[in-house]
Amino acid sequence: MAFKKISLGCDHAGFQMKDALMGYFKDKGIEVVNVGTDSADSCDYPEFAEKAARMVPAGEVHACVLVCGSGVGMSMAANKVAGIRAFVCNEPVSARMSRLHNNCNCICLGGRMIGLEMAKAILNAWLDTDFEGDRHQRRVEQLDAIITRNK
Repeated sequence: MAFKKISLGCDHAGFQMKDALMGYFKDKGIEVVNVGTDSADSCDYPEFAEKAARMVPAGEVHACVLVCGSGVGMSMAANKVAGIRAFVCNEPVSARMSRLHNNCNCICLGGRMIGLEMAKAILNAWLDTDFEGDRHQRRVEQLDAIITRNK
């Protein structure tokens, strides 16, 4: 398993799924840093996405999982953090490929788009896949360089 410790964040639309995933991560033996939100009260997703995402390049966690209504807002916000490679995922094959070829370190789920069992299937594929490296390493470095050039 690639990740032993993750940050987990959500907005109000992802709260229910995030809450349900806490037990899933515990059962997998993954330590979770819950950055919130911790209620279904309306809130702003960028705050929680940034908080969870910043923990990855800081070395506090190995990866982050974010949940909002569609996953799109969280993904957009997380990708503003240097060192984050986030994407929205709705099925396991893309989750696997995101790790294998892109070394994705932040996965975003849509709490209003997929059910809990699909979320678990996606996370199983993502968590159980290691980065292939080799020719893909050069491409990941090119992705990271885009942020450096646009500071």
